[in-house]
Amino acid sequence: MSDLAAPRASEQQRYTHWDRARLSVVVPIGVIVAVAIVCIVVAVLSSAQRADEVAVAHERQLFSGALSNYGLRVLREVDSVASSQSATENIRRKFDPVWTEQRAGAWLAAYFKHDYILVFDGKDQPLYSMVGHHAADKAWFARAHPELAELIDFMRGRSAIMPGAIRLGVAHQTDAGVHEHAVALRSVLGQPAAIAAVAVGSDEGIATAADTAAPIMLSVKFINDDVLAGIATQIGLTNLRAVGDGAVPEGDFVYELSAPNGERIARFAWTAKRPGAEIVQSVVPFIAVALAGFALLAAFVLRYMRRTAVAIAAGETRLRHLAMHDPLCGLPNRIFFGERLEAVIDEVHSSNAPAAVLYIDLDHFKDVNDTLGHPVGDELIRNVTLRLSHTLRGGDLVARLGGDEFAVISSVGGDAVKIMALAQRIITALCAPYNIGGQNIVIGASIGIAIIDRNCAGAADIMRYADMALYRAKNEGRNRACIYDAAMDADLSKRKLLEGDLREAIENNQLRVMYQPIVNKSGETMTGVEALCRWNHPTRGEIPPVEFIAIAEHSGLIVELGAWVLRQALEDGKAWPELTVAVNVSPLQFRRADFAGLVEKTLDDTGFDPARLELELTETVLLGNIDTAEAGMLRLKALGVRLALDDFGTGYSSLLYLRRFPFDKLKIDRSFVLSIEKAADAAAIVHAVVSLGRGLGMKVTAEGVETADQHLFLRAAGVHFMQGYRFGKAATPAEISARLRAPQDYLPVDVPSAMAG
Repeated sequence: MSDLAAPRASEQQRYTHWDRARLSVVVPIGVIVAVAIVCIVVAVLSSAQRADEVAVAHERQLFSGALSNYGLRVLREVDSVASSQSATENIRRKFDPVWTEQRAGAWLAAYFKHDYILVFDGKDQPLYSMVGHHAADKAWFARAHPELAELIDFMRGRSAIMPGAIRLGVAHQTDAGVHEHAVALRSVLGQPAAIAAVAVGSDEGIATAADTAAPIMLSVKFINDDVLAGIATQIGLTNLRAVGDGAVPEGDFVYELSAPNGERIARFAWTAKRPGAEIVQSVVPFIAVALAGFALLAAFVLRYMRRTAVAIAAGETRLRHLAMHDPLCGLPNRIFFGERLEAVIDEVHSSNAPAAVLYIDLDHFKDVNDTLGHPVGDELIRNVTLRLSHTLRGGDLVARLGGDEFAVISSVGGDAVKIMALAQRIITALCAPYNIGGQNIVIGASIGIAIIDRNCAGAADIMRYADMALYRAKNEGRNRACIYDAAMDADLSKRKLLEGDLREAIENNQLRVMYQPIVNKSGETMTGVEALCRWNHPTRGEIPPVEFIAIAEHSGLIVELGAWVLRQALEDGKAWPELTVAVNVSPLQFRRADFAGLVEKTLDDTGFDPARLELELTETVLLGNIDTAEAGMLRLKALGVRLALDDFGTGYSSLLYLRRFPFDKLKIDRSFVLSIEKAADAAAIVHAVVSLGRGLGMKVTAEGVETADQHLFLRAAGVHFMQGYRFGKAATPAEISARLRAPQDYLPVDVPSAMAG
């Protein structure tokens, strides 16, 4: 018996401890939930009350604004008659009662429903009156005149205030002096009304502020039930009405309109919205459900506690996956890649089996986002992910570092031939056309490669090496791969030094501007010049523009450089009044909000004729920037500046640009001109561009003309202007001036292609 009792006692004791454990958890939770419910109820009631107050204040503000708008509309209606030239002729200069009846009284009464229309002469005597549809009698004037005289005195400048009325359209009631017009709300014969007064015409030689003899047209329009019904419909008030001194039903809001002297003008009421009650009604069921749930909470909390540990473990796994993977394409993200790279570096150090990091950047991906939208860009990223996954081996890791940047860790890093072959497969796969949403999309890919061996440093250095190699790949023309070598560090240092020298050259005016002639189609007459920047470095000598312009673009110095070239070109161009001066504009320059202002200021400072300035823009200026670009171009056109679309045919060449943007000229890229004699499609493209330009009313310029055959072909094709080595290389300002003085000394010549290059 005792042997059986012991287990039962032990079991009973175990359950007792378990119950105590449950109570120790349930009781605090119950107290917290109860306090939370009480707080929610208090918060709901407070919020409901506040919502009611805010709603009433909003309705009051809307109604006040509606009354003000009503009065100002009455003023505009009166002003449309009184300020006309006909009113001056037929009321002020010679009173014509027939005209006044037809064009003032009957017009305002019939079309705008004005109740009283009166015209007073310069001595404030009534010339004309209409009350309803009849002339006012003396008894009516005796009753109404004191209430109207206040507004007349204010118009004449005899009183700076209207104590019995609320003046509309001004911040302050006090305003001394003669007035051309005024409008106020006040009580007229016991009814609220809008009263508008306008001085008729003007007397030549008398300032408006001193014109006290002008006739005054005065109109009264009552705020009656029809007006209130229209206001109620307009601003959404319920049961809006005028009330007297009587009580209003509970729940209605009373709006009292009083003059500055305390005299009541009108008393309105409407049924105010009570969103608070709706809030309470919508929340009460939830509170009831919460109380019922609280009753069940204690019973189920322990059961859920047992499952919580399992759920937390599963959740941690899921959260870690989300934290380490890209949500768009599912690839490992930068964090995962960094951890894996550190592990691979450790493995390489211990096993001496080299690996490689391939840093991949998609070329022209931003253009896809800007032109076709982010949804297409997201789908493109997913397609790129699939192609990368299919191209790589099973042991390789591919990750998305962000935006259009991907990275690969591959174990074939020991063999440069194999790693370059892998990189080329990736480029080939990524450059194949994509079909997304009916759009045929072609992008490129540049790859920077860093080898991981036993001598490599940490992950940060590996990624820096890969980034430098990627920079080299982009500079060498994109759609290619480069493996990092020590020379790239030196190249980077060289670029940084050159960037500093360029900054100093801009600040110290050490650059110069050369000008390439632009000639007519015969090639014999110079019609303009294109400004080209040149830099003679004090130690390195002449630095090619393709080198220092790229550095300026990358560092942001292109903005300062472009501003300097523009100013210098305009200063030099003043010596050639018969020539246009073309200046290239960088996308970074044009996209700045102050660019048009800079051009305007430079034109003003130099005194240069805007009609002779031609700004050359490329299609990249417009990509993803259509609305802003259009606004900037229209502002430049308003200054008189001409715009040219440069390098046409080498980018997207969208007809949208030609139709939407106000270009004056198209410039055919030199690559097409140089291919005229070699490729039939180049000649066809030139013909098409010329026809397109002529059809849109634009002039067409061909760049890079070097031979007589090219010249003859372009002339026959209908090109308006040409430039190139056949007509002269870039020259100094003095040489341009000399050419203008003796044009016969500068006839077109053929330039051998080797020399032209």
